[in-house]
Amino acid sequence: MDNNRNTFLAIALSLVVIVGWQFLYVTPKLEAEKRAAEAQRRIAEQSQQQSGTAAPGTAATQSGDSAPSAPSTAPSTAPGGNNATLPQSEALSRDAALAQTQRVRFENSHVSGSINLKGARFDDLQLKKYRETIKKDSPLITLLSPAQLANGYFAEYGFAKSGSSGDVPGPDTVWSLAKGSDLTPSSPVTLSYTNDRGVTFNREISIDDNYMLKVADTIANNSGAEITLSAYGRVTRFEKPKVQSTYILHEGLIGVFGEAGLEQATYKALEEDRELPGTESMGGWLGITDKYWATTLIPSGAYTPGFKYFGEGRPSWQAEFLAKPMTIAAGANATIEQSVFAGAKEVNQINRYESDLGIRNFDLLIDWGWFYFITKPMFWLLDNLFKLVGNFGVAILLGTVIIKAAVFPLANMSYKSMAQMKKLQPEMMALRERHADDKVAQQQEMMALYKREKINPAAGCWPMLIQIPIFFALYKVLYITIEMRHSPFFGWIQDLAAPDPTSVFNLFGLLPYAAPDFLPHLGVWPLIMGVTMFMQMQMNPAPPDPTQAMIFKWMPIVFTFMLAAFPAGLVIYWAWNNTLSIIQQSIIMKRHGTKIELFDNLRGLFARKPKPGE
Repeated sequence: MDNNRNTFLAIALSLVVIVGWQFLYVTPKLEAEKRAAEAQRRIAEQSQQQSGTAAPGTAATQSGDSAPSAPSTAPSTAPGGNNATLPQSEALSRDAALAQTQRVRFENSHVSGSINLKGARFDDLQLKKYRETIKKDSPLITLLSPAQLANGYFAEYGFAKSGSSGDVPGPDTVWSLAKGSDLTPSSPVTLSYTNDRGVTFNREISIDDNYMLKVADTIANNSGAEITLSAYGRVTRFEKPKVQSTYILHEGLIGVFGEAGLEQATYKALEEDRELPGTESMGGWLGITDKYWATTLIPSGAYTPGFKYFGEGRPSWQAEFLAKPMTIAAGANATIEQSVFAGAKEVNQINRYESDLGIRNFDLLIDWGWFYFITKPMFWLLDNLFKLVGNFGVAILLGTVIIKAAVFPLANMSYKSMAQMKKLQPEMMALRERHADDKVAQQQEMMALYKREKINPAAGCWPMLIQIPIFFALYKVLYITIEMRHSPFFGWIQDLAAPDPTSVFNLFGLLPYAAPDFLPHLGVWPLIMGVTMFMQMQMNPAPPDPTQAMIFKWMPIVFTFMLAAFPAGLVIYWAWNNTLSIIQQSIIMKRHGTKIELFDNLRGLFARKPKPGE
């Protein structure tokens, strides 16, 4: 019994450390970043209002208009590095930046934006299904932006020339619209460029009804001589976003290429290393990922990938590749088909792209973590339950019931063992008194008793051990998957991925003021969770050791405050799991004729204790 309690205590203390790290470090950091981002957004809106009427052409020259620097396998005349100019001193509105160049609009049911004909650059894209906050009038999420803006972020394909190929399409090339008008899923567009040697580049761009754009380049060599060139692609970001450095997920540059497979580089690491070169690869993808959104290139053929940071002038981060040089005979044509993914990291859509388009390990764009073999099935379960009931909160409740049923044999064994040990309490106490001065003999007699009664003293730890991986899998799913973002439950819970917004310090919104930031956050659901945890611990008699008894007494209070900073969906899960555990344990204990201590323990808390001498 002592070993059982010690094991349980060790597990509980480990959870306290992990939850405490979230409460004391992660949550304050996220709140500070959220306030800073909100302040920055307000400043940007004010700047745009002040400069929104500025006429096109008053801004500085286009920033970031140089192609990626070439790996060693590239032609000797490949474009140089990204020597971006500094942004102009006066703020430029988004509308003014977009008006500086000719554009081709595109739209489907998920995204809208435009293609910059200068460089055939994807630098204007908004997500139509997602907003910045849960408010209905909140701005749509803007993923890609022109390079002239402080938050410039774009993707593009181009060519690096060699020898007598003449000028080839690059970042400064102005393409002409040869076919089509607006780009939609049913109407692709074709851009065209012919250089001074008679080489024509026709680029057909198509879009599906989600987040994938296909780029098919056909090169017609009418120069009268053989030409050699290399395709390149890059995703460039000028402003480092507010990264939530919680070690729970990766944000930064990412790709799957080469023998190593998944490659990742944080913004900070790339600032220090400057470059993360790759080896020649076939298949795969590379780009830049945020928590919920990503922009990636899917090259074709052999290519050399790399991640780079350019700190001179205007800092930028770049995921790039340079394809293996190809030679086109005089009078011949060649076609290269590549793709750009720019959008939300929706799990099912990412999986479909991986299977339908044959994109190698595209599911790794979502950071499932080391325990993906638990996290992915957890999402699959919740997602399928959501399709049945239409509410992720209800899906979490139903999923908890299903998990409880799946692990019932282990839980039954655990509670059965605990019930048997309660029956043996008098005999165990007698053994302790009989061998009070001989711990070795006491342990030997105790083990003999366990063996004779067929009791496993460690079986009581199974419910806690099982709950740990489930807890972290659900936490990961709530934290990383966009499906949980802004997903409501009932009542005041409008975002299961965010903490309970209510606070005990303003009577859960009844008092007309916001709770001060210096007070700990404590909402309704954390209190419900704390009560259920307290009741579950009262199901058993108090441990005889005073230290253990004190820890068990304070544990529900500590967890109530700590879990208050966790996503509401996780707190709801814990409260519901505690409730099911109380019911389950009561039924099993009653079946085995063991007294349920809950009501006696609760009465004992409020009973008047006799004074000394009474």
